[in-house]
Amino acid sequence: MNLLSTPYPTPPRHKGKLAVNELRTRPNLDEAAVDGFLHEREVPIVEGSRCTFLFRGEVDAVAVLHRIVNQPQHVPMRRVEGTSLWYVTIELPAQSRVEYQLEVRLGDAVETINDPLNPRLAHSPVGSSSVCQAAGYEVPHWSLPHPETRAGELVDFPLASKALRRMTHNRVYLPARFRPSSHYPLLVVHDGDDFLNYSSMQTVLDNLIHSIDMAETIVVFSNPGDRLREYPNYAPHARHLTRELLPAIEERWPVIRRSDARCLMGASFGAVAALTTAYRNPGVWDNLLLQSGSFVFTDIGTDHGGGPVFDPVVKFMNRYRERPRKVANRMFITCGVYEPLIVPNRSMVPVFESTGAQVEYMESRDGHSWENWRDRLRDGLSWVFPGPQKYVYE
Repeated sequence: MNLLSTPYPTPPRHKGKLAVNELRTRPNLDEAAVDGFLHEREVPIVEGSRCTFLFRGEVDAVAVLHRIVNQPQHVPMRRVEGTSLWYVTIELPAQSRVEYQLEVRLGDAVETINDPLNPRLAHSPVGSSSVCQAAGYEVPHWSLPHPETRAGELVDFPLASKALRRMTHNRVYLPARFRPSSHYPLLVVHDGDDFLNYSSMQTVLDNLIHSIDMAETIVVFSNPGDRLREYPNYAPHARHLTRELLPAIEERWPVIRRSDARCLMGASFGAVAALTTAYRNPGVWDNLLLQSGSFVFTDIGTDHGGGPVFDPVVKFMNRYRERPRKVANRMFITCGVYEPLIVPNRSMVPVFESTGAQVEYMESRDGHSWENWRDRLRDGLSWVFPGPQKYVYE
């Protein structure tokens, strides 16, 4: 295992009183003072390793809701006496990124909302959440549009699937300098539209290819029908990708027809789909990029706590752990330390390595989120298909 994540520096502890405590001790504290306090600061207030969450309103109770594993995920706020301001301070290590919401109670009414004092939002297929960026975290510059970067092209590519018994909807990314006379490595991405919409993946590809961090690559953004049925070790899905989609792409575009120039990618259940597709088709997909894989297994019994949708995953993972074999030659795996899946992901790395696969593993102080997966894209993509060594694929 090559652990790519660098040691997390500890942010300096804030010297003196926290800003909110200075506010609390002011004489003659009133709403006008609260107005000035909020006007001068971004919320949450980050002071060293301590992040202070705030809410303003005449309510009965407020709490911060987050999903940091092994930490209290319902954190009550306290009211600043004599005002409508509520606060709580949470310790967060350097470079942490945490998505959260607020639970607000007034009488019998309880509402879960995004933080009205914080403009930073993260979006996903199930809605949006507020974002706390702790000390040292920055949105990667290569995930933002740059005026000098030439944009690639997205081409719709619907394909009727006999295996899945439905029409599949794909988008094919062609790099900015695409030439029919050249040949390109191929990346197939599960949950393709979600990666485009919530992980800025077209912008990331444009920037990484422009800066030669990754090779010019043809990328297929594949989309599921019934995701919870098709992704957890579903034979028709594996058959569709390998025997229908891959030949159709090879017929239409100049991709390199070698397994070492192909990669399957996915996050969460999409990572399971990538892993099991490669498992069912040895020698076809030699690279895997797996993010926060739902690699749930049991060491004793069959009670995994994930509900029926995880049954086929657990069945596959338990069987694979008993008799592991090489699924791909090269595997890039990422996971956030704040998500419950960190334990199974860490556990699977030595299992994959035992098969002779080359495994690169990266952790981050983040959760199970599209922006976490976005922030790991440069490391993963430049490792799978590195730019300066493009000649390897020719």
